[in-house]
Amino acid sequence: MNKDQFKGSWRQFKGEVKKKWGQFTDNDLLEAEGDYDKFLGVVQKRYGDQKEEVRRWAEEWCEKNGSPKVDEIKAGG
Repeated sequence: MNKDQFKGSWRQFKGEVKKKWGQFTDNDLLEAEGDYDKFLGVVQKRYGDQKEEVRRWAEEWCEKNGSPKVDEIKAGG
């Protein structure tokens, strides 16, 4: 999954992330705008002490939805 594919999956992803991680606000997700790096910034802001747990969840979600490596998103895959 590359950045465009992640952005294309953003609507589904943000719905799931709000269900699983309730501290995210609509504004937080609007700020991320389907950009994985921005999303990680929002994770840091809302879940500083749990950011690794949220990041792992996001990676697992991406794998289940067609991405073998989240690193591909960050690299432009």
